[in-house]
Amino acid sequence: MDNTELQRLVEEISIKFFEKEFKHEATFNKRLRTTGGRYLLASHNIDINPKYLEEHGESEIIGIIKHELCHYHLHLEGKGYRHQDSDFKMLLKRVDAPRFCTPLKDGKKVQKRVIHYECKKCAQLFTRKRRMDTKRYVCGKCGGEIYQLKKVDE
Repeated sequence: MDNTELQRLVEEISIKFFEKEFKHEATFNKRLRTTGGRYLLASHNIDINPKYLEEHGESEIIGIIKHELCHYHLHLEGKGYRHQDSDFKMLLKRVDAPRFCTPLKDGKKVQKRVIHYECKKCAQLFTRKRRMDTKRYVCGKCGGEIYQLKKVDE
């Protein structure tokens, strides 16, 4: 599916479920990572994440399009278009649109590095994701000097 087919699909869904025309642009946006789609308030365009089509198929894309069209039509009508608004929730139910899309399989989960520190005086352990300057900080428990343990999780 390319952008012209997506545009046609969005226009068809808008007429079929909302009985209103979609007069703006719908495109695939590869830069979307954490969401299935996005309605742009300023331009009234809709962006769709193409990874959802690859992973979950056309039925998931149709649900995402319905969700974004709810934002679109309610915003243009001056009604509550945000997720917490009752107008939005009622329209989602009426057109059978999902509130949230199915999560993508995250193939590249990167393990964060963890750095371990210990107090010389009381042996209190500290675990940090970021390095810290041991000369500037002392133990919060006893005021003792802190040193970094061997780098194990990197």
